[in-house]
Amino acid sequence: MTAASDASRREFLGALGVGVAAAGSLATEATAQGAAPLKIVDFHNHYMGPSWTLTNLAKAPPAARPAVEALNRNLQSQEALLSSVETAGIAARVINTPTAFIEDADGKIPPGAIERINDQMAELAGKHPGKLYGLATVNAFSGDTGARELTRAVNELKLRGVFVESAKRDLVLGAKESRPTLAAAATLGVPVFVHPLTDPALHKRFSSTGRMGVRLARGTINNAALISMLEGGTFDEIPKLQVVMTTLAMGGILLAGGFGDGSGIRSDAPALTRRHVYVDTMGIHPAVVRCAVDLLGADHVLMGTDWPIMVEKSVPERLQKAFAHCGLTAAEQQMIASGNTLKLLGVA
Repeated sequence: MTAASDASRREFLGALGVGVAAAGSLATEATAQGAAPLKIVDFHNHYMGPSWTLTNLAKAPPAARPAVEALNRNLQSQEALLSSVETAGIAARVINTPTAFIEDADGKIPPGAIERINDQMAELAGKHPGKLYGLATVNAFSGDTGARELTRAVNELKLRGVFVESAKRDLVLGAKESRPTLAAAATLGVPVFVHPLTDPALHKRFSSTGRMGVRLARGTINNAALISMLEGGTFDEIPKLQVVMTTLAMGGILLAGGFGDGSGIRSDAPALTRRHVYVDTMGIHPAVVRCAVDLLGADHVLMGTDWPIMVEKSVPERLQKAFAHCGLTAAEQQMIASGNTLKLLGVA
């Protein structure tokens, strides 16, 4: 990096910092003047009932074990989940159960685990209507089996969407094995939350660069799922499919948008992405929120934090600062805070 480019980078970061600080003042002033507080529904949250034996601690390096132990306590505690809604200053959480927390060394889960997970999720969400919304867990790469379980989870258990992994072994979402589950979601009118996962090969390559490298590896898989669905014709075959990507997939969303000049992966990639893809706000960074809105539209961005992996405090204040920095209208702010999520879930 040259001295000139380094100076330019410092100027950009300084300007961004000033903008965020000014946005904070604007948000505080708006609140003081009696602006209606945002109703916030967090789309990106995980929960695994206390009856399960977690396997993630065995995979953790010694230095990370205290953090994983703390994570597991929250992950398996209904009390922590429910109290976190109040602590974060939000109205509700949308919860899902990743099977990665109970996989053995070969990536296998106990027989009947998925059905049991969905039964437990429906029971928990049913006890706390309006505060917890449950997503089904499905192996998207199990063909018609996944589609049948998703149909049961939505029609019988009244779960409001489905959580799937971006990949499984050599398969990436969008592969023919995943099409029945994706088609079922579209027919049922529920969103598909496409979540990152740890790919052994990428993890080995990137983990030497530290925690950021681990996130990059997981984000790469999330991006690969998006590109696979775009390039592989999934959205052409399933025109009513609605998928939610995490912030870690912003690279793929940028590629699909052609970096702003329309020359995407395929000529209609920007339009396809705007029609089918939503993204969460994990990290609540003003620049990321602005980028997501510019690429997808305010009606395709969802508030999400990744609780309890990330425990965000003062969510309303941080979200207001980001919105003020982005120059969003009151209607756009409420869309992102909860409106888009509730609409996707069929609540509003």
